[in-house]
Amino acid sequence: MDGTAEAGSKTPGKPFIGPEKPYGGAVLNLWGKYSYVAIFIAIFITFVAVSKNLTWGGIMLILRQSAVIGIIGFGMALVILVGDIDLSVGSGLALISGLSVMAYNCTGNVLVTLMAALGMGAGAGLFNGLLAGIAKMPPFIVTLATMLIFRSMALYISDSKLYELDSTKFTFAGFHYGFGNSPFLTVPIVGIMFLLVAAMITYMCTSTKYGKQIYALGSNPKAARLAGINTEGLKVSLFMICGLLVGFASFVNVAMNRSVSPATTGISFEMYAIAGIVLGGISMSGGKGHAAGIIFGTMSFTMVSRIIDAFELSTTVNNTVKGVILLLAIALQMIKKRSKE
Repeated sequence: MDGTAEAGSKTPGKPFIGPEKPYGGAVLNLWGKYSYVAIFIAIFITFVAVSKNLTWGGIMLILRQSAVIGIIGFGMALVILVGDIDLSVGSGLALISGLSVMAYNCTGNVLVTLMAALGMGAGAGLFNGLLAGIAKMPPFIVTLATMLIFRSMALYISDSKLYELDSTKFTFAGFHYGFGNSPFLTVPIVGIMFLLVAAMITYMCTSTKYGKQIYALGSNPKAARLAGINTEGLKVSLFMICGLLVGFASFVNVAMNRSVSPATTGISFEMYAIAGIVLGGISMSGGKGHAAGIIFGTMSFTMVSRIIDAFELSTTVNNTVKGVILLLAIALQMIKKRSKE
């Protein structure tokens, strides 16, 4: 005897487990990849049952109400995919929205206002990225600080007063700033903008070398560096894109509301964006998740708000319910992660 176990014999000290169950494994695999679709369907059915509003107009209203948070969410998701976070997006929205109103009131030109909003957003993101990516300061602390700075600046510049678009500037060029409340073939224009952002970011993440580098860095930073990826530069660029999308969301936000309150605009939007990201299946630990899921996640979270409104719950418990849902979504992620281990 050479000590080699005979074929079919059991290993001493280990219980016989038996063959794998392929069907169960396939179901778990599908759930891991597309749980955000199942969550969306469940919340949508609840929304329809509670609101009794299964109409095209009702669905388009949800899309419109998801636009600003969704655009911010796609920027935030890029940062989260590499294991970082940006808590300044809500305050950044307030500051850039206010400055966008000022830019429009000075010029009466929508294109100039858009360029100003994008430039300010990119600049804010670059500032966060340099501190987090190059100076290697903790992103949580960096963006917590800039969250306070941006909100304070928004209040200081406006003297704590409301920013309002000057209606006398609504010339032919300026008139089109009313797109925020206008449809194109029954689809809200701001909803179309949200979906275009979704398509571009999803394509970038799934079909480009840049996207593969994002997932590589989020999955294993050390291996990404050894593979020759400029991890510091990549992080800076992602924070900059996040800021750019906050700038675009600010432009859309002004078009929808035509006024900006520096004290309340964007309050808790960083948390709402994270909720949409988590419900959309993006892992908070980085490196996992499909960008397209953010569409489902953001719209799911918007429907939760409408369900709360339908139950006529006190506004004081509104965020309590949303917080519980966020905790449940994170718990679901943990369950999925452990099921794969």
